[in-house]
Amino acid sequence: QVQLVESGGGLVQAGGSLSLSCAASELTFSNYVMGWFREAPGKEREFVAAISRSGVSRNYADAVKGRFTIARDNTKNTATLQMNSLKPEDTAVYYCAADRVWYLSAVPGTRISDYDYWGQGTQVTVSS
Repeated sequence: QVQLVESGGGLVQAGGSLSLSCAASELTFSNYVMGWFREAPGKEREFVAAISRSGVSRNYADAVKGRFTIARDNTKNTATLQMNSLKPEDTAVYYCAADRVWYLSAVPGTRISDYDYWGQGTQVTVSS
């Protein structure tokens, strides 16, 4: 059974940094685009960042461009999200997701419906 397990969330002051990690198991990791989404209280889940199978192509939501960096290590079956210059509006539950795609260079999807598997989420709280 495919598992995606997020870690690294917590409480941080505005302007601070956090690094989230997603550990994947029971899947051929390099066959999947990896994405991060978030869901704030009272809001819909939204796209944050995604990375292609090879790691060459990345997509970011406008709200996080220049502050967040997505990466992956196909030898360790992990995806990470480095979050810098955090703002109170970044407060949310962050979810890791995996999208099975056939092409190595496929552009990472940004829609929730693109993704096949989801983690349980990790809370990120940014205080002002």
